[in-house]
Amino acid sequence: MGVLRTSNWRPNFLHCFKPTDPNPDSTKSKKNGASSSSNRISLLDWSGPQSQLSVMSDLSNPVFNLHIFTMRELQKVTSNFTRSNYLGEGGFGTVFKGFVDAKLRPGLEPQPVAVKVLDLDGSQGHREWLNEQRVLVYEYMERGNLEHLLFRSYAAALPWLTRLKIAVGAAKGLAFLHEEQKPVIYRDFKTSNILLDSEYNAKLSDFGLATDGPEGDETHVTTQVMGTEGYAAPEYVSTGHLTTMSDVFSFGVVLLELLTGRRSVDKKLPIREQVLTKWAKPFLKDTQRLDQIMDPRLEGQYSIEGAKKAAALAHQCLSHHDKCRPTMTKVVRTLERLLELNDISIGFFVYIVPSEVKNEKGCVMKCVEEKNCDEHKNGFEGELKVEGRRRKRHRSSKSKKGCSSSK
Repeated sequence: MGVLRTSNWRPNFLHCFKPTDPNPDSTKSKKNGASSSSNRISLLDWSGPQSQLSVMSDLSNPVFNLHIFTMRELQKVTSNFTRSNYLGEGGFGTVFKGFVDAKLRPGLEPQPVAVKVLDLDGSQGHREWLNEQRVLVYEYMERGNLEHLLFRSYAAALPWLTRLKIAVGAAKGLAFLHEEQKPVIYRDFKTSNILLDSEYNAKLSDFGLATDGPEGDETHVTTQVMGTEGYAAPEYVSTGHLTTMSDVFSFGVVLLELLTGRRSVDKKLPIREQVLTKWAKPFLKDTQRLDQIMDPRLEGQYSIEGAKKAAALAHQCLSHHDKCRPTMTKVVRTLERLLELNDISIGFFVYIVPSEVKNEKGCVMKCVEEKNCDEHKNGFEGELKVEGRRRKRHRSSKSKKGCSSSK
């Protein structure tokens, strides 16, 4: 595995390093020609016997920078895989945090890393690693995945511009894959596979289902239907025919999740709202009703023009006719223009100075705090309630005016 570098696009893939075999005495499988001497390399994870992902470019391609670590080095950077460096566990095995720099090996850029140790008893790991490989070292992404940040209920919602920035970064990753001389279809684009660094730069991870796209006169590749419910393109689900446009549909689902703050499938909602695309798609081209599906946690603090254009883009991506969907390059250009819009509402805030409120008895705020003047307390609270109603009406009328003026 290697580190992806490119001068035209920011690195939108999770950088990955390959260690040497941690058990040199073990018997290495040579099935399907997957050997350490191979001059072909996958972006991140080899999808195993099912896919034979030849992928991308020769190792001589200057965009790659491959680092191979020994197990001793990995033990050093993770403090011998100590429990204090434990990050999590999945179908592939256990993940530990570590740190690499020039002290470990001259020329290494100082950075935290995530070290995945394959669970030999796990069913998923054998599909995602090269047959002879047992450990992967990835760039550590401080903010975790988009799914966690977007749908968490215990913290502030992601701001509008941050959501757009994430969408642009993820779109660039897909565009890069699709525009290779031999296109790569990601096949499992979803919020949990979009990882974010401390600056919310998005990078794609988990290429376990990625496959080579059609070549020459081929219009599609036919594969077993795999992926995640709610993200797969309808033509892929019904026929198994896969193209780069299948990824575009999945991107449209993620863009819709960013707009609405809802999951692609949520069984806790009423039946008609459980599948996000079916529920929200009718609203996407109706500017009069778009605000009904926008994430309420944004509290109206987003670009109205930007939301309309993002919704229209999502509608295109979600077209049931794959040829009507835009390319990911066009998606990138459209989203980048939305970052330049500056019509974001900052909301309303009303504050009433208590000391200015007096009644006939001359009571001021002090008596309200001490609750010793019922007449003043009732009068003051009543005035606040009236102001609250005015504020709601003002916001509602402004919202309606904004929609009507955008016809």
